[in-house]
Amino acid sequence: MKNTGTLRVTLPSDCEVCLTRVFDAPRELVFDAFAKPEILKRWFGPRGFTLDVCEVDHRVGGGFRFVLAGPDGKRMGMRGVYREIVRPERSVHMESFDDYPGEAQVTATFTEEAGKTTMIATVRYESRQVRDIVISMGMEDGAAETYDRLAELLASVNA
Repeated sequence: MKNTGTLRVTLPSDCEVCLTRVFDAPRELVFDAFAKPEILKRWFGPRGFTLDVCEVDHRVGGGFRFVLAGPDGKRMGMRGVYREIVRPERSVHMESFDDYPGEAQVTATFTEEAGKTTMIATVRYESRQVRDIVISMGMEDGAAETYDRLAELLASVNA
C-alpha cells in the first residue's frame, strides 16, 4: 500500500488527522458512495481487501458495521454511529475498530466545483497517543489506496 500523492494528509492538531481528496465526480455521487452499502462493497478497503460485512443504517442515530478481509485472510472490523447527516454536504460519525484503541469522530465535508468533488475528512482521536498509533499502523497508505479505488469506481460510473 502506498499514497501515490492523490491523498493529502495533514495533522491540524495533536489529536487530529485531516484527509483531503479530490474526486472527478459530482458530490451527490461521492456522498452516496460513502452511504450506500451496494456502492461501498465495490470500493471500501485497500487493494486486495473485500468488504465481507457491510451493514449501514444511514440516518442520524443509525450506524454501520464493516468487516474487511485482507488477502492474507486477516479480518478487521469497525463500527460507528452517525451523529449528523446533511446530504450531500456533510456527515459526522463516531467510529471504532474492533482491535484498536479508542473511538474517533469523523467529520466529512463534500464541496463541488466544476464537476469535481473535494472531500475533507477530519478524524479526531481521544488523544495524541491514539492518533499516533493509528498513523503508525499505516492509516495514510491504506486510506489513499482505498480512495484510489473509489476514484476508479466513480470514473467508471460517471463516464
